[in-house]
Amino acid sequence: MKPMPVYFVSHGGGPWPWVEGMREMFARTARELSALPSQLPQKPRAVLMISGHWEADGFSVSTAEQPPMEYDYFGFAPHTYTLRYPAPGSPALAARVQQLLGDAGLPCQGDAARGLDHGAFVPMHLMYPQADVPIVLLSLKASYDPAEHIRAGQALSALRDEGVLIMGSGLTYHDMRGFGKPTATPVAQAFEEFLASAVSNPDARQRRKLLSAWAQAPMARQAHPREDHLLPLMVAVGAAQDDPGRRWFVDHALEVDMGSYAFG
Repeated sequence: MKPMPVYFVSHGGGPWPWVEGMREMFARTARELSALPSQLPQKPRAVLMISGHWEADGFSVSTAEQPPMEYDYFGFAPHTYTLRYPAPGSPALAARVQQLLGDAGLPCQGDAARGLDHGAFVPMHLMYPQADVPIVLLSLKASYDPAEHIRAGQALSALRDEGVLIMGSGLTYHDMRGFGKPTATPVAQAFEEFLASAVSNPDARQRRKLLSAWAQAPMARQAHPREDHLLPLMVAVGAAQDDPGRRWFVDHALEVDMGSYAFG
């Protein structure tokens, strides 16, 4: 079995595939995510998703056999709060995640109540509309230590050889007060250029060093006042191990560039 690649996707705003006007705004994201399965060496046994919309005091993993929905957005039309993505979970994969992280000195709790937030079900709906691939979510750790999230990805990299697709889901720009303002455009572009350069660095050690120190990059804190939507990229970089990343595509919406990356 060929190792699975690793991805980080900028997942867009809220439940956008079901919102008129937003569907058109994120048309490129829709096209690229819909085509992603054709890039894989085989259909994944499951997807491990690290979403910027779930953080816990320590690493946690969803263990439900049938994950519920998490409508973690506000101000959208009523029909977006009745959406369903009925993909199964995978308690066996959740247990494997706990084992791998525990062996690396990174304790991980199981969470049987956690469901699919829009950072998870939006990409999965576009990739696998039949909801026929199991999905397990891994939380961020609320301490926000980038190096620790890279270490977590490294610990989980063995899953790539076990038919599991590892995906980080966040945004390369996430200042809620900046979206839709022309002043945000150069901020997002400058930080995106830093990410593209760091992710594609051929030296894995240097790549991890640059991303661990992301807050020193140009426009870093303007792009991410809180780094919840950036840390899923750190897990992806760690899981990629020696495989450098490449800029997969950039979508432009709400006056900002939103980059997505592929590894392997």
